[in-house]
Amino acid sequence: MKNDIHPKNYRKVIFKDFSCDKAWMSYSCAQTKDTITWEDGSEYPLVKLEISAESHPFFTGKMKFVDTAGRIDKFNKRFSKFSKS
Repeated sequence: MKNDIHPKNYRKVIFKDFSCDKAWMSYSCAQTKDTITWEDGSEYPLVKLEISAESHPFFTGKMKFVDTAGRIDKFNKRFSKFSKS
């Protein structure tokens, strides 16, 4: 690695995808307040992710429907009068 090209806070960080409970270590300067104890027994900063390549449907080939705040129900209720019966 070249000297003096990275920010001073460039360090080892744990990224954790909570949707599939996968974690990995990488280098980053991402700001975080959380920490986690890694497999080697050391404590590292933790970056929490909702989605990553481990859980994204494009990479996994599995479709996952997330209905937050009942958006599907709202849509069905709004457009139910247009359905063919």
